[in-house]
Amino acid sequence: MAHTKNSIIIDAPYDKVFDITNDIERWPELFAEYKDAKVLKREGNTITFQLTNNEDHSWRSSRMLDKKNKVCTAQREEPLFPFKYMNLKWTYEEAEEGVKMTWMQDFEMDPKAKYTDIQVEALINKHSVENMKRIKELIENGKV
Repeated sequence: MAHTKNSIIIDAPYDKVFDITNDIERWPELFAEYKDAKVLKREGNTITFQLTNNEDHSWRSSRMLDKKNKVCTAQREEPLFPFKYMNLKWTYEEAEEGVKMTWMQDFEMDPKAKYTDIQVEALINKHSVENMKRIKELIENGKV
C-alpha cells in the first residue's frame, strides 16, 4: 500500500477554506490538472462526481463531507484503473495562523499499470504540494 500526506496552512476562516475546497464544480479553477468537474448526485453529505484531467481521462468518485468534524473522505469508483483502489482523507485543523489542511491518500496501483506505487506516490506528493500552494494563494488573495 502506498501513502501520501501533505499539509499547508491557509490564512482564512475554517468555513471559507472548507466550503471552497469542497466545491467540486470549482475544482478546475483550484487544481491545475482538472479541466472539468461535474457533480452527478448529492445524497445528504455524500457527493458523487466525475473528474476529467487535462489528458482527457475521466473517472467517477464519491466524497463524504463532515464539516462538523472537519474531515472529508473520498474514494475513486469507476474506472479504478490504473489503481486497485484509491482512498482519500482531507482534514482541517484550526490553528493560530489559519486552517491547517492535510490531504492523505492511500492507494495501490494495478499490476498492469504503467507506474509503480513508489512512482505514483512521488507524483501525488509533487502535485499535492503544488495544488495546495495554488489553493492557498487563491483563497488568501480573494481570487476564489
